[in-house]
Amino acid sequence: MISRISCRVLRASLLCLIATTCAWTVRAQEQAAPYRITYNLSMPRPASHLFEVRVDVETSAPVSSIDFQMPRFSPGRYAVFDFAKNVQEFRAIKDPCPPRVQCIHGGLPAPSTRIDDQTWRVETNGSGNLSVSYKVFGDDLSGTFSQLDARHANFNGASIFMYVVGHKPDAVTLKIDPPAGWRAVNGYTTQASQREWQFPNYDILIDTPTEIAPDWTVDEFRVDGKLYRVVMHSFGAEGGKRAALVRDIEKIVQAEMRMWGAPEFDSYTFLIHFAADSRSGDGMEHLTSTNIIESGTLADQETYESVLGTVAHEFFHVWNVKRLRPVGLGPWDYTRPVNTRGLWIAEGFTNYYGHLMQRRAGIWTEAQLLNTFGAYIGAVESSPGSRLTSAEDLSVAAALLDGARHAQRTNLANTSVPGYYYTKGETLALTLDLLIRGKTNGRRSLDDVMRGMYEEFYLNSAQESYYLRGRGFTNEDFARKTSQVAGADFTDFFRRYVRGVETPSYDEALAAVGLRLARTSAAEAYSAGIMLDAEARDARILTVANNSPAEEAGLSEGDVIISIGNTPVTLQTWRNVLNRFKQNAHVPVVIKRDRRTVRTALTLGAPERFNYRIEEIQNISPQQRAMRAAWLSVEGGRR
Repeated sequence: MISRISCRVLRASLLCLIATTCAWTVRAQEQAAPYRITYNLSMPRPASHLFEVRVDVETSAPVSSIDFQMPRFSPGRYAVFDFAKNVQEFRAIKDPCPPRVQCIHGGLPAPSTRIDDQTWRVETNGSGNLSVSYKVFGDDLSGTFSQLDARHANFNGASIFMYVVGHKPDAVTLKIDPPAGWRAVNGYTTQASQREWQFPNYDILIDTPTEIAPDWTVDEFRVDGKLYRVVMHSFGAEGGKRAALVRDIEKIVQAEMRMWGAPEFDSYTFLIHFAADSRSGDGMEHLTSTNIIESGTLADQETYESVLGTVAHEFFHVWNVKRLRPVGLGPWDYTRPVNTRGLWIAEGFTNYYGHLMQRRAGIWTEAQLLNTFGAYIGAVESSPGSRLTSAEDLSVAAALLDGARHAQRTNLANTSVPGYYYTKGETLALTLDLLIRGKTNGRRSLDDVMRGMYEEFYLNSAQESYYLRGRGFTNEDFARKTSQVAGADFTDFFRRYVRGVETPSYDEALAAVGLRLARTSAAEAYSAGIMLDAEARDARILTVANNSPAEEAGLSEGDVIISIGNTPVTLQTWRNVLNRFKQNAHVPVVIKRDRRTVRTALTLGAPERFNYRIEEIQNISPQQRAMRAAWLSVEGGRR
């Protein structure tokens, strides 16, 4: 029955009817009689980069057709990549092959039609048994895509496996037929040489990245009865650092468990690839594993430190994002981009804790941590977009930002923030954590808010869908929990700094632990609003800041700077030459635009580039010093 209160006019009534029908449709899909679904994966020709997939479907009753869809995106990566572009040779067969009939792979051909860019419809004509096969090209080693070559296979399920429309909630089986001598491992592996896995639904299947190769290695350790495996596939020198890396990973696991408590799994797998190709690099969170790709080798100290930073971030996602999750992060509608307002918490807070946990684990010094926080504040506060786009808006726009490629020119450099919701979220987490500590004299912190949210929305909430226990939270839920934990009203904080674009109260927050934010002019304080393309061979302008001297002078994206102040410049020297001039100087500039030479001049204003650092206040009190020690301690605020 449609309520008169909510639908008083015809248009409102129609909207209510549509919404109700959609809700019924979703519930009907989730409650439809389950199919028996088995995914078979093989890779007989690794050099072709073609994964070969067969999906066997057995229905509980005869059906006229079944739709198969390739996801548009992969959970954890918010841009749309349209994985269907790499699908080829889709075929379908039905029923066992009758005697004296020419069949394909033991069955009769079933007509199929590609009804849109991501969907294939197979006509079954009442059959209850169907197999579809297709190939997927994959040659990208990352946390989003998949790679198959002569050395290994590494796949992320969303880029490989179609789902049966309306049956994502159904349990599925995965069978892998690797090349001779290759072994498979993932977060659900329980025995050596395993080739078959069971998953409760499609979303969990594709949340399980898998490495298949002849030469990966595994090291193990246990913390509080949980098994942790460090699987390494290394394409370069290790420099004898393997044992030290495993020990440091264990320290991070211990530090994060001290904050959160016991994780909800029996085992967890770190899949780490040292690609040694100077270009690959990624990290992606999963329920019982993480897939980490480093471009260098384990022997490189920079790579060693980088992988620990990624481990600290991705393992924190075990709780924040994979289980405690904003509304919109599971189950997913793979036909449209993810829509959530909470990525500044999901990713930004994880970034904050990923850095903090390296200090709590004893891997970083206090100076390293404070220098990192200062750099993140500088990235936000030096960006014109930080005063235009809120943390919430950056979250909603994730599909346009997170690894997205743009055929048209955009103004995102002026309207966004470097690092997007990661960076802005980290600065908000830092501010919020220290404000809570200050207002409660160190009795409460952001740690308590995160644990309280985890308990309320994951552990103690009724399961809202087939995907996972618990339910998603809203930004309003998070604001309420923050005020509750702090014993003070934080509504204004969320209004001004999360939904608004005001500068957070850094100094008030930092003062609680005896610190302050210092800002000084950079050594080369002037950029005139110019950003060059670091990948170009010449001094080619990538972006011009709005309301800058460069914009006033008529410079534009794509212009190549030939000289500044009558001095020829290159990509490497232009800033040094520009900074020979002072405020109010009128600086001649020659550029090449298309096939023309253009002469103009820059009038420099006040310095635009600053360094931000966090430093200690003189004569801090014993209470401030004690609160800082508690903030950075290995106990992580656990009481």
